[in-house]
Amino acid sequence: MADSADVPTPVEPPSTPRQKLRFIGPGIVVAASGVGAGDFIMAALAGAGFGWSLLWAIVAGAGIKLVLSEGIGRWFLVTGQSFLRGWHSLGSWATVYFGLYLVFFAIIYGAAEPAISALVLTAMFPGTSFAMWAILTALAGFLLVRFGRYALVEKAMTVFIGIMFVTVVGSAAIILANLGDVPYGLAPSIPDGSFSRILAIIGGVGGTISLTCYSYWIAAKGWAGKKWLGTMRVDITTAYTLTGIFAVAVLIIAAELLFGTGVTISGNQGLVELADAYGQRFGNTARWLLLIGVWSAVFTSIIGPWHGCSYLFADFVRIVRHRKADLDGVAPASDKDTAFRGYLALMTFPPMLLLLFDAPIMMVLIYGISGAIFMPLLSVGLLVLLNSRRLSPEHRNGVVSNVLLCSIVVLFVYLGATELMETLST
Repeated sequence: MADSADVPTPVEPPSTPRQKLRFIGPGIVVAASGVGAGDFIMAALAGAGFGWSLLWAIVAGAGIKLVLSEGIGRWFLVTGQSFLRGWHSLGSWATVYFGLYLVFFAIIYGAAEPAISALVLTAMFPGTSFAMWAILTALAGFLLVRFGRYALVEKAMTVFIGIMFVTVVGSAAIILANLGDVPYGLAPSIPDGSFSRILAIIGGVGGTISLTCYSYWIAAKGWAGKKWLGTMRVDITTAYTLTGIFAVAVLIIAAELLFGTGVTISGNQGLVELADAYGQRFGNTARWLLLIGVWSAVFTSIIGPWHGCSYLFADFVRIVRHRKADLDGVAPASDKDTAFRGYLALMTFPPMLLLLFDAPIMMVLIYGISGAIFMPLLSVGLLVLLNSRRLSPEHRNGVVSNVLLCSIVVLFVYLGATELMETLST
């Protein structure tokens, strides 16, 4: 999976819960990889448009990503194979689909995340160039991944997620301590016109295709074999608990400041209006702290996918090149591969042209919905792989895991079909 030079000397896995918490890292990377634009914009749109009524979608999104990531981690630790190599065994159609999706993802995501970073930075520095910040952010992510290694990526992600957690969750705590009289709908519901928002929220909370990168980061951490299953589960559960709390905090902030005011998040000024509303109530220092936390969250979702998806593409290229060979004998993907560096460049430079369309919110919506379409296919793949004879009986899916994965498929099919029917009837 990862370059051997990037893998630390293997050690014995920890045995106590406290010791396991000291080893967490890959889970933070995979969860933080998708916690930026997808979570912030979708949760903010949900809070501004529907109050607290879509809070259930945020919690469900985090839970779904936890189930999927645990399955991907379990597959790797038991079989020693990346999820992509397991996916390849489902047939050539699966490999072709994954390759096409990777290219689509590189262009859309490569434009969406730097655009959201630019939105935040223009809110911090009014009057500065949106395009300049988007380009500088993309270049910063490119350089960190191109010349850094996994250990540096993990440290950077941990620092940024710490900053965003303290500032954004702290801002939500201030909001909760000063609640106004906005009539929130707290009961779980699906308000009229909210289906596309729900799809994007669930598709955005904690990433989509970046989930499949978890096995590469586990390998880079030096975890190998079934003995690390317990540590992996603590790692991923901790990470998605933090992710869920962050997304809920964003919804609370947007709901209190924007719900019922007629102000919406649209265009380049959306985040400026949200930050200004927060600053008017709690002061300019509070406004800056919120924006710093949001930008930290966005930048983690640049570093992580830039790194992990480049590994995915390098692994994809090796699979295609050795399609007639025994893949067990093929060396794992490396960050020195030409394919790794080529995909990293693809995510960074061509998407800059999309900035000319000046529609960052639309790009995030397209990314979120496309991620939601990818989720049921990922679930079906895990259902097949984790119930196969390639895993020993004790490591295959149990009844609960299978029910959860089937529920994910049913949820997305239902939401998608309902939205289609609603669109055709209008």
